[in-house]
Amino acid sequence: MLKNVALTLAMTLLSATVALAANYIEPQELKVLLDKKQPVILVDIQPAADFEKQHLPGSIETNAFPAAKDAEKARLDKVLTIIKASKSPVIIICPRGKSGAKNSYNYLESKGVPEGRMQILDDGIAGWPYKELLVKGR
Repeated sequence: MLKNVALTLAMTLLSATVALAANYIEPQELKVLLDKKQPVILVDIQPAADFEKQHLPGSIETNAFPAAKDAEKARLDKVLTIIKASKSPVIIICPRGKSGAKNSYNYLESKGVPEGRMQILDDGIAGWPYKELLVKGR
């Protein structure tokens, strides 16, 4: 009996880890999409000053970071129309790809954006290794 419980618990944890891993996109994967000019919606939640310093071309500036308070989450509402009018994948870009990105992900999901369409850029803009692709300004 104890073996069955342990096995069930292990399988549950493994499947949860696999599910979480599927919601992240590695920088090299995103670069391939951008290089191929694949349609993708880049939702950038960096604070305004950070977005001004560096962001990916075509990113939609929301300044929603850390998307913890209602006012911050509401800044994501402007992308909902764009997301819902498209079938393109949605990539959430955060300073480091951690809690702010997860908060944004959860908020957009609560607003009807399917989980299967969204991914978080792993390690955020800070971990983006292709600095030559970043742009400054707005």
